[in-house]
Amino acid sequence: MSEQMFPVLLALAILLGGVAGAAVLTWWERRLLGFWQDRYGPNRLGPFGIGQVIADMIKLLTKDDWVPPFADRVVFIFAPTAIVVAMMMGFAVVPFAPDLMIIDVNIGLLFFLGMTSLAVYSVLLGGLASNNKYALLGGLRSAAQMVSYEVFMGLSLMGVVMISGSFSLVDIVAAQTNVWFCFSQVLGLLVFVIAGIAESHRLPFDLPEAEHELTAGFHTEYGGMKFAMFMLGEYLGLMLISCMIVTLFFGGWLGPAFIGHWLPPLAWFALKVLLVINFFVLLRAAIPRPRYDQLMSLGWKVMLPITLVNLVITGAVLLWMEGGF
Repeated sequence: MSEQMFPVLLALAILLGGVAGAAVLTWWERRLLGFWQDRYGPNRLGPFGIGQVIADMIKLLTKDDWVPPFADRVVFIFAPTAIVVAMMMGFAVVPFAPDLMIIDVNIGLLFFLGMTSLAVYSVLLGGLASNNKYALLGGLRSAAQMVSYEVFMGLSLMGVVMISGSFSLVDIVAAQTNVWFCFSQVLGLLVFVIAGIAESHRLPFDLPEAEHELTAGFHTEYGGMKFAMFMLGEYLGLMLISCMIVTLFFGGWLGPAFIGHWLPPLAWFALKVLLVINFFVLLRAAIPRPRYDQLMSLGWKVMLPITLVNLVITGAVLLWMEGGF
């Protein structure tokens, strides 16, 4: 296989795998939540209810692809596409194994942050184009929530950059050969996980689409495949954030030093990502949804100070280790 064709084939594999993975996650999330809450979950269609995924796909594909007459048609159609494209682009810099990535750039971390920032336009435009007061409020909530937590997400990663000395995700993984950053950057990991939940609209931070207040929030007027694309974007965001948590804080494709290399690098990466996804799913069943003002206060009054303290401590330790004190 030529070197020029490999990134193209890998991109196609990630595209198909992302769509299939999002579909399977809808089933896995229900089963895991059912187990956690002492109930069955999907258990009628096929073994363990796996046929529920096919039933959901048929339902979404056969629904009317309706655009409200009062909506801005062009923007209304474009909005759900934007979030899927942004999330898929984020996977371009994820190193799944030492030689298994679409592209390795020296600003890979900045590219990831840029793609997550673009996702806010999808939700905001969807809310505005719907010309619905509930969708508008959901879109405005989303803009405030995502833009705010992007600040903390970026600052939480500066300690990782300071220790590794690079924005390249491959270099960041290589810097964790001896010790994963989840030990030296506990505060950064805490902030990044919370910001990742807010960025991907996962419970308990799904306030832009809070059903108890705004019917369905920014996608109130969406149905059929457009609604499915919003859901696909959410699950892709969950997988992307999980991949980045593993890459930045849990050694990426590296196995624990005390265990050795008895699994291939890709298997270590996939196992860690699966564990992080399960954590996000179970978090949904364990923590209640806060009020919107509590969410914003948590960000600016708690997350921001924690990131600044983490930066100061990391910088001081690095100076001390280099003999600067």
